[in-house]
Amino acid sequence: MAVQVEIWTDINCPFCYLGKRRFEQALAGFDHRDQVRVVHRSFELDPTLPADHSGPVVEHIAEKYGISPAQAAANERGIATQAEAAGLPYRTEGRDFGNSFDMHRLLHYALAQDRQDDLLDALYQSNFADEQPLFGNRERLAEVAASAGLDAAQVRAVLDDPEAYADDVRSDEQAAAQFGARGVPFFVFDRTYAVSGAQPPEVFAQALERAWADQAPALQVLGDGEACGSDGCAVPDAEPASGHS
Repeated sequence: MAVQVEIWTDINCPFCYLGKRRFEQALAGFDHRDQVRVVHRSFELDPTLPADHSGPVVEHIAEKYGISPAQAAANERGIATQAEAAGLPYRTEGRDFGNSFDMHRLLHYALAQDRQDDLLDALYQSNFADEQPLFGNRERLAEVAASAGLDAAQVRAVLDDPEAYADDVRSDEQAAAQFGARGVPFFVFDRTYAVSGAQPPEVFAQALERAWADQAPALQVLGDGEACGSDGCAVPDAEPASGHS
């Protein structure tokens, strides 16, 4: 018996970075954590970007939401405060953003190698904590993937073949649309319960407990009669003897 948790994410998304850590905090306190299988699914925040695109995050946020660069920078500092509370490093200046399709393809390759979680952590570290830009540079992406324990030659072979794992990425995105996911992170528990956003660990803990309870429902006793136990057997009361007239 196992619970499957599917997590739709994008490497551009800071709340996916936070949500992963908060979910892991909930999972660490879950009694049946060894019976939980986590699979990371693909969701591109902006699939229209050119494959080699890379641009500054603050300017992108300001333009997308119609706010000033100062407000966008303040938003970044607010997210950094949340990341620090979760024990995560977060750079508020100098980060880039870009097309993440190749990263999602590599995450599917990593899933086949049982290294998906390692690669996602490495991508998040590179994007949110390291100084060197991540997007728009396939060589940099290959280096990050190799640092996660993947074979460098195989990683480059995947990157060189634009159709490798492409259908897997598109299938994930179609599933997200069917579930009604409009943003990420988006967590689905046994394809029955969903949690949207970087919720507190307590919310994820409740979802785990509920999904587990559905797989192991409480026994319903339909009848309760005479039985024997550790204290002996219940002896029914003797009926009084009938008298003779």
